[in-house]
Amino acid sequence: MEFEVNDMTCGHCAGRITQAIKAVAPSANVDIDIAGKRVKVASTAPVEDVLNAIAEAGYTPVLHPQV
Repeated sequence: MEFEVNDMTCGHCAGRITQAIKAVAPSANVDIDIAGKRVKVASTAPVEDVLNAIAEAGYTPVLHPQV
């Protein structure tokens, strides 16, 4: 799953987002592109859980449609 997080601006943001995702999906593989405002997550956790975790960390994730 891939999210666009336009209010992610720095390494601190990336760390908070990673921590939030790992709280709901401990085995998730998280790949963050700060410049591209993208968060890619490889996990079996439901998309809604990951989306909500990012939102609860204070960010506004938008699910990027898979091609």
